[in-house]
Amino acid sequence: MKKIMLLGSGELGKEFVIAVKRLGQYVIAVDSYNDAPAQQVADEREVINMLDGNELDRIVAKHQPDIIVPEIEAIRTERFYDYEKQGIQVVPSARAANFTMNRKAIRDLAAKELGLKTAKYEYANSLDELIAAVKIIGIPCVVKPLMSSSGKGQSVIKNEEDGSTSLTTSIEKAWKYAQAGKRGDHTEVIVEAFVNFNSEITLLTVTQKNGNTLLCPPIGHRQERGDYQESWQPAEIKPEHLKEARSIANKVTKALTGSGIWGVEFFLADDGVYFSELSPRPHDTGMVTLAGTQNFSEFELHARAVLGLPIPEIILERVGASAVILASNEGSHPIYIGIENAMDNKLSDIRIFGKPTTRPYRRMAVALTYDKTGSDVDAVKQRAIEIAKKVKVESKAF
Repeated sequence: MKKIMLLGSGELGKEFVIAVKRLGQYVIAVDSYNDAPAQQVADEREVINMLDGNELDRIVAKHQPDIIVPEIEAIRTERFYDYEKQGIQVVPSARAANFTMNRKAIRDLAAKELGLKTAKYEYANSLDELIAAVKIIGIPCVVKPLMSSSGKGQSVIKNEEDGSTSLTTSIEKAWKYAQAGKRGDHTEVIVEAFVNFNSEITLLTVTQKNGNTLLCPPIGHRQERGDYQESWQPAEIKPEHLKEARSIANKVTKALTGSGIWGVEFFLADDGVYFSELSPRPHDTGMVTLAGTQNFSEFELHARAVLGLPIPEIILERVGASAVILASNEGSHPIYIGIENAMDNKLSDIRIFGKPTTRPYRRMAVALTYDKTGSDVDAVKQRAIEIAKKVKVESKAF
């Protein structure tokens, strides 16, 4: 039995804890607030500010874990190098965690070191620098904090057709929004050219201790406010584009090193595949695998890879889709209205995450649905959307 310290205890962490507990492991779930989803199913919990390196050192020394599994970006990841020297396994590796928790590091690795095709980009560390960067990149463009998750702080700058908002005002709003949504103390943002893409996909990529890399069937997804709304598997993709995406996923994960699952995101455009982003952990769009689309869910794959257990193969077993269920207001003690109607659908399921508080657009649950392989993916996706619409989240106002 291994002692695993999970840093970040959201809904993705909760499913990972369930997966490793089924394999007989011991888990300490850490988050910045109490009763986070993964803490509800773990053996022990800690509540700390993970950007406080001294606090991080304290709980690592207290629990002496065999394995540290990061689930979020807001962690003092430079401490991971010391933990590896102490003999602690960091997932996927200290190098991977440090590169991927910062959009600047991973983008420069992809574009400059590996020569992968990405959107044109610039960095800015002040409003004046952002104004200059937008002039270089052009309109429309996307502004993102270097450290954030689930679309927080991300916005699109474009010319208003009716002239109601000046470009300078739009840039100022984007800067303020990025600073409000950033994780950690990094003020710098990345400015990306808007790629005229046809669709987006995630390739879940599993790197193993035996050196073998496995790739899951592609997952399609749709975003709003920088956060996923629906995902489906398998996604439609041209064979040549899939080959290119698989090659890129192999290159970037090999360069970052380590064992675990990675969510590698791509834009699919007329001129080919663009590398977008990468997460060194289970991906939110991969929650579709909870619908039994594969022989192993992304969380089970992560658990096996982290523990060094064999994964003989990944098989697509059925078509599936997921659709998020969002909160609409700030509050606590959420209740879910319409669960009975939502679950009165064949080939479907609902997963409630157990978050103790709500805020507008916070992801609180997910609707899952599936059908046999070869089924109409669009029809399955639409069914997931309709099921999600039946559930309303209500909570007591603060």
